[in-house]
Amino acid sequence: MTQTSTDRSEQARPGPAGVSGAPAAVALRGVHKRFGDFTAVADLDLDVPAGEFFSMLGPSGSGKTTVLRMIAGFERPTAGTILLDGADVTRTAPFDRDVNTVFQDYALFPHLSIAANVAYGLRVRKVGKAARAERVTRALEKVRLAHLAERMPHQLSGGQRQRVALARALILEPKVLLLDEPLGALDKQLREEMQVELKQIQRDVGITFVFVTHDQEEALTLSDRVAVFDNGRIEQVGSPGDVYEFPATEFVAGFLGVSNLIPAEQARQLLGVDAAISIRPERVRLVPAGTAAAPAETAVPGTVVETVYTGPSTRYIVQSRSGLRLIAAVHNDHRPGSRAPIARGEEVLAVWTSDHVATIPSS
Repeated sequence: MTQTSTDRSEQARPGPAGVSGAPAAVALRGVHKRFGDFTAVADLDLDVPAGEFFSMLGPSGSGKTTVLRMIAGFERPTAGTILLDGADVTRTAPFDRDVNTVFQDYALFPHLSIAANVAYGLRVRKVGKAARAERVTRALEKVRLAHLAERMPHQLSGGQRQRVALARALILEPKVLLLDEPLGALDKQLREEMQVELKQIQRDVGITFVFVTHDQEEALTLSDRVAVFDNGRIEQVGSPGDVYEFPATEFVAGFLGVSNLIPAEQARQLLGVDAAISIRPERVRLVPAGTAAAPAETAVPGTVVETVYTGPSTRYIVQSRSGLRLIAAVHNDHRPGSRAPIARGEEVLAVWTSDHVATIPSS
């Protein structure tokens, strides 16, 4: 029998209010945002508990950045309510909200040292010189840049400048830190390094992070929970494992990584399931044609029509006799430089077990 997720409709509802019934750090109730005739966000309900690393993931134009800007106060909702720590801030100015925002453009002052950049917000708030210096040191220590306090921004790498921007935001001790694709300008290797550092910083400071990204791997790496957006609505909210392994909609299955989406009619023929199903490529095994499948396995005969080498793994695209195309991701454990174990044109069986199948509820 095919495994299904437990009432996936629950994953599209708001999350828990917080520990011991405390108000959520961020709560949105019935939020709409329209720009003229265009609806950017529609009927949005969401709760982000205190201390959570929460990511809003989706393609460009899906509404995630608009939501972030409404939480920050840079945009006002057309309708609905925004609460921070239980207080209604829907009409509150950005500077009166206990949040801070880090953008992709770090916006550091080029004529100020790193320490002076980090101290800027405290100077505006007229914090005394001695207290300011102490807090700047602590903030730079949190991002491991205390030894570079007197350098200028142009003397730092992209990753170091990103950490300065984080320190400048964190020094004001906001209850919520909003991050709008802050790693988007970094190259792949530095971006991956900063993902690890960003998660560690969030754990160290213990405040709520609300993070916007269009990068699926980044959202899975960083988040306690992920909200997947499309067309101004949340398609699904859940832990990275939930949204990846048990997508609530075909959009989530297709957007979050690579997935084998099998329509309901073909799923009915294969598995007797009267719904569309999703099988992740890494869950599909390829065995020689004629191999007997185990009782709990589904086997689809086909031909390897394409191979895609990705480094750690190879993706094999298999075309079945009925026209079904399946992708299998196979870990490259053969000897480097040797011929891949499966070649294009080979006849194979694409095999998976029933507990690796996610049933997608009808919309």
